[in-house]
Amino acid sequence: MNRLSHKEMNTEARSSKIQEGGATILTLFTTTGTLICCALPIFLVTLGLGATVAAMTSTFPFLIILSQHKAWVFTFSGLMLGFSGWLLYRPGRSCPTDMALGQACSRLHVWNRRIYWTTIVLWLIGFFAAYMALPLRIWLES
Repeated sequence: MNRLSHKEMNTEARSSKIQEGGATILTLFTTTGTLICCALPIFLVTLGLGATVAAMTSTFPFLIILSQHKAWVFTFSGLMLGFSGWLLYRPGRSCPTDMALGQACSRLHVWNRRIYWTTIVLWLIGFFAAYMALPLRIWLES
């Protein structure tokens, strides 16, 4: 059986936490993209701030590209959410036995779960605004 030294185990644990934290931050970034491309403009227009949306799209033209390809944006961010959730809740996930590293790992895991569920909520808001708000409004008005 291959036994790892204490230093190798700590390095391996840190590498795993960096990967998990990096995936969580990347997921938050991509999910925020869905919110910015789709939910924010709809929300602003609903409030009667169409001129603000026009100014935003002229200042940040990439918003138009994001909204034109929202299916890809939502698919990619959904896949990232799935991958991040798997990293966060995968079987066999454990923290190091060293007291300081174990406490840091536990705190990081709590924050990663908070960030993960925040991104789930942001993704659902963006999905509702992009794909369900208009059909629901049309259905309710008929």
